[in-house]
Amino acid sequence: MDSFYIHVLAEDHVVARGDCLSMVLPFDDGLYGIQAHHSNMISAIFPGILSCTMADGSTVRAAVSRGLVKVEDNDVLVLVESAEDPETIDLPRAQRAVKEAQEVLHRQHSLMEQTAAEASLARALNRIRAKRSSDLDNK
Repeated sequence: MDSFYIHVLAEDHVVARGDCLSMVLPFDDGLYGIQAHHSNMISAIFPGILSCTMADGSTVRAAVSRGLVKVEDNDVLVLVESAEDPETIDLPRAQRAVKEAQEVLHRQHSLMEQTAAEASLARALNRIRAKRSSDLDNK
């Protein structure tokens, strides 16, 4: 199977870099797959789970925030604000963050506070999905 080169970068660290066989990214309308020789494109990434099958047989998974992907000439660049390894996610902490964000959303607040609470809720729910998905994969 042909490979392509990926650079997956979060704001504060490199998530993955190297030869990849396939990649799945979260888009606004679901998951989107990329393989070698994919047509050139630029698109938004939405909070969800990114998965890469590397050429060496390993798999990279991360709970990612919003960002973008650029595919050009068999090279894929993914830029996201944050990316977390599902193995390192603290599930009780993520569940507390969901409750806190929901409490803020139920109160009357400014548009800025509501937008921040919605973003916090999306991140926390994404962490929970990633952690539960990872736990199922390890069973």
